[in-house]
Amino acid sequence: MLPQFEPHDEFNQQLEASVRPIDWENPNPRDRYNLVVIGAGTAGLVTAAGAAGLGARVALVERELMGGDCLNVGCVPSKGIIGAARIAAVVRDAGEFSVNVPDGVRVDFPGVMGRMRQLRSRIALNDSAARFRDLGVDVFLGQGEFTASDTIRVGETKLKFKKAVICTGTRAAEPPIPGLSDVPCLTNETVFSLTELPQRFGIIGAGPIGCELAQSFARFGSKVFLVEATHGILPREDPDAAAIVEKSMRIDGVKLFCCGRETRVSRDGDQIRLSVQSHETAYDESVDALLVAVGRAPNTEGLGLETAGVSFDNHGVEVNDRLQTTNPNIYAAGDICSRYKFTHAAEFLARKVIGNALFMGRGKSSSLLIPCATYTSPEIAHVGLYPNEAEQQNIPIDTYTIQLSNVDRAILEGEEEGVVRVHTAKGRDKIIGATIVARNAGDMISEITLAMNNGIGLGKIANSIHPYPTQAEAIRRLGDMYNRTRLTPFIKSLMSRWLSWSL
Repeated sequence: MLPQFEPHDEFNQQLEASVRPIDWENPNPRDRYNLVVIGAGTAGLVTAAGAAGLGARVALVERELMGGDCLNVGCVPSKGIIGAARIAAVVRDAGEFSVNVPDGVRVDFPGVMGRMRQLRSRIALNDSAARFRDLGVDVFLGQGEFTASDTIRVGETKLKFKKAVICTGTRAAEPPIPGLSDVPCLTNETVFSLTELPQRFGIIGAGPIGCELAQSFARFGSKVFLVEATHGILPREDPDAAAIVEKSMRIDGVKLFCCGRETRVSRDGDQIRLSVQSHETAYDESVDALLVAVGRAPNTEGLGLETAGVSFDNHGVEVNDRLQTTNPNIYAAGDICSRYKFTHAAEFLARKVIGNALFMGRGKSSSLLIPCATYTSPEIAHVGLYPNEAEQQNIPIDTYTIQLSNVDRAILEGEEEGVVRVHTAKGRDKIIGATIVARNAGDMISEITLAMNNGIGLGKIANSIHPYPTQAEAIRRLGDMYNRTRLTPFIKSLMSRWLSWSL
């Protein structure tokens, strides 16, 4: 069953015309394709467009929506409402800058969601079926299924291929919470269809999706209850960094039930009752809406993977370092096979697949250095190894940290709650990993990623002039910190003698 675009306003009709046109006619298939791609999310679109641009005969199969999760129910709509929530917070806090905003200013939530839908429909043109047809890709809308090791069927049409790529992605997983199947709950696939602001909003899962939406809805005016099984939020992140984001979310009004135990839900008239134990205290809250944001499940059903000789499990499709499945002529890219479930990761995995599948390349997915970012306020971004990962791999490290409370631009803009932290190999300036918490951490982390990819050490970053005042200047100052560690007592003694002699 195809996802429904709600509300069915002009913007969602425009979206539908791009990503699932009702009058679409599948083309007549070629005798054989160089590449057949199943799934038109980020990985599939990049693979199809890139291969067609190189002259390959390419077919692209999509059973639901062109653009996949990212465009329709993920990155694009979420960042649209996060942008509105940030403006709401700026207006709320304007008095701190002696800017007086009249009392009674409120968020027009239907307007916020309408703006998001409008912008999403505009961006959708880039992922549209018509655009990919114009790029030379044969676009087939319908369920794709392997019927042989070199054949995919879409309806009654058979597509013969030399190589194929599985890019079917993942969907929201349903955790084993008592009562969950008996209540109406939202996932990332449905939350962006809301047209009224829930006055009381329950969210299960304090990962990136849960935290981003919890903070945004709290800023819009919802009373948000966020449940997390572990301590704090964002359990994969640097604990100090996550604590800064947690503090900001609490200031925005998010009520966090961490170390949650015995979580259960039930109907409570027109509402949903959310029950949980947090730090030995029992809580029982009625909410107007409940969002489940715990984990992802791979989209492997109905693909005929067994027929094609492709191994898979409940984590996704099994691939080697070249992204090749157990059928050597079939590859995979994106969330369906990667632990890095990010749009940018899917894009670069797709780039590897193009070379490997079409030109017998040897590109390794393990060679990719993949940063990540969570778009809360402040944002939290990371690249490379965390300290615990370095310890597990027996890599001794040095750590250099600067708080944004010591960075002039952050002070002037009232954004002192943040940190820039870089880990280097012990006694060297080789960067092993980094975490940044700042308003634009997702942008700032790219400087570190560039340095790591090109073997530029932390000490050399200090030699690159950064504009003053910027928050990114903090990265250069960490380079200065490292360089000062090279001033050993012996070197200082030599320099002192030279200066004395030169007088």
